[in-house]
Amino acid sequence: MPPSSLYSSGRLLPARPTTVGRWARPSCSLSMNGCAPGAGDRGAVCVREARALPAASAPQGAVGQLRAAVEALRAGAPPDSPSGIIRIEVPIRQRVDAIEWLHAQSALPCCFFSARAPSPERPALAGSNYGNGNGSLNNQWQQPVSVAGVGSAVFFRGTDPFSLADWRAIKRFLSRDCPLIRAYGAIRFDARSDASVEWEDYGSFYFIVPQVEFNELEESSVLATTIAWDDSLSWTWQNAVNELQLTLQNISPCSVKANKSSLQTTIMNLNHVPTKASWDLAVTKALQMIKGRQKELVKVVLARCSRYITDTCIDPVELLACLKVEGQNAYQFCIQPPDAPAFVGNSPEQLFHRKYLNISSEALAGTRARGKTRADDFQIGQDLLLSSKEDIEFTIVRDSIKKKLEMICDEVVVHPSKALRKLPRVQHLSAQLAARIRNEDDEFDILNTLHPSPAVCGLPTEEARQFIRDYEIFDRGMYAGPVGWFGGAESEFAVGIRSALLGKGHSTLVYAGAGIVEGTNPSFEWDELDLKASQFAKLLLYQEQHTCYQRG
Repeated sequence: MPPSSLYSSGRLLPARPTTVGRWARPSCSLSMNGCAPGAGDRGAVCVREARALPAASAPQGAVGQLRAAVEALRAGAPPDSPSGIIRIEVPIRQRVDAIEWLHAQSALPCCFFSARAPSPERPALAGSNYGNGNGSLNNQWQQPVSVAGVGSAVFFRGTDPFSLADWRAIKRFLSRDCPLIRAYGAIRFDARSDASVEWEDYGSFYFIVPQVEFNELEESSVLATTIAWDDSLSWTWQNAVNELQLTLQNISPCSVKANKSSLQTTIMNLNHVPTKASWDLAVTKALQMIKGRQKELVKVVLARCSRYITDTCIDPVELLACLKVEGQNAYQFCIQPPDAPAFVGNSPEQLFHRKYLNISSEALAGTRARGKTRADDFQIGQDLLLSSKEDIEFTIVRDSIKKKLEMICDEVVVHPSKALRKLPRVQHLSAQLAARIRNEDDEFDILNTLHPSPAVCGLPTEEARQFIRDYEIFDRGMYAGPVGWFGGAESEFAVGIRSALLGKGHSTLVYAGAGIVEGTNPSFEWDELDLKASQFAKLLLYQEQHTCYQRG
């Protein structure tokens, strides 16, 4: 069965409430799409504010405070303003795991984003007061370690490619003065390609400002609720209050622990798209173009979609918990629109991070496994550093990102120029970049210019993207696209690699890609795909006698 047949009926029916640990989760009934035509031209919403309630000792008390606060809003007079967004938060005097909070919830849509540990090698700009992504910035607010959210105070979805107007439609709800009001979501790898059935509910981009949000901090937590309204979008204050009350009624004040070692399931069937034979043909064709006289391609990244059938349904939050165990140096994320599959990942690659005018990015390319011993691991790493083939691939990525930043930024610094990034199962070549944009409106240009990078597409970009359209026989969807969040004071996006799409029933699609440059061996790159997908495969209890390979 091809990946486009993730569901037997083509579309998911509305999910019914089930016991915790199952895939199906009930969805919110209504919400507001902030990306209506012309919304981005209307300027900021009239009210943008954050309110803090007294601290609670535990999440149970925080839920009660928020319910009472929203009831007071419903009973009082509506605001005079025709549009606005208000965040109400309750500090909690204990650190609670955001994944465990999310595991106890049932509402959709939902989102999760966990920032990775900051790189000690991040370059600094002259005179920059650039924070490290964790902790505080100028003592103004605490950066969440992880954020989980359910429901949508406002969502942003479109079918055309993500545009400046769409970015402005999101930003009108955000403010420097309310830095924790954020829109979480993802953008398709290639919005001009046809969307397959399993990705259609995401559109070409999908972002939400959660109705109810749990922030896990270094030593404490915050439970917050956000209400947004805009009369011009046919979503009144009363609509927003009523829907928020419905969501809060279904919020569990407790947390549910998730199994973080395995998913207690078994692979019953596995097939790959493309098959090994089709992969070899596509790589060979790419190499012919790379080596050809016209030199149309320098590099292209080809991907594979692996469809796992398991004997039990996989809960996306449980998968997320397992991935987080080995994800200290990676971004964990989960995006799930109503009645749709969940996009879950553990990406090592930053696309960009903006804090005020300061930008960080990175180049990541070249892959090797980790060694079984310290000596073996060191030797594998040295082989990676000295590989001429991997150096070509990495240099293409690093230099391309640097040139793209120089088109927009006043200053660009690269340091180190090449180093090893060691993850639990793989190691890569990496370089850190820092830059400064001229004004915060340049953020859209940074996003639009950096994606897609040569690390996930190729070079030249348009030639590589066209090759992917011509020769990949599945829809990448949000795989390898930007995934992260926009905020008023800062924004952060990872590249949506090392990811999977969890569908209704027993199907899971796992995505992996490999860079093709001169000197590439098709079989070696196929093995690299297996290595990159292994963090998902190892979580499934593997039984050889039940597994059927389709390698063609």
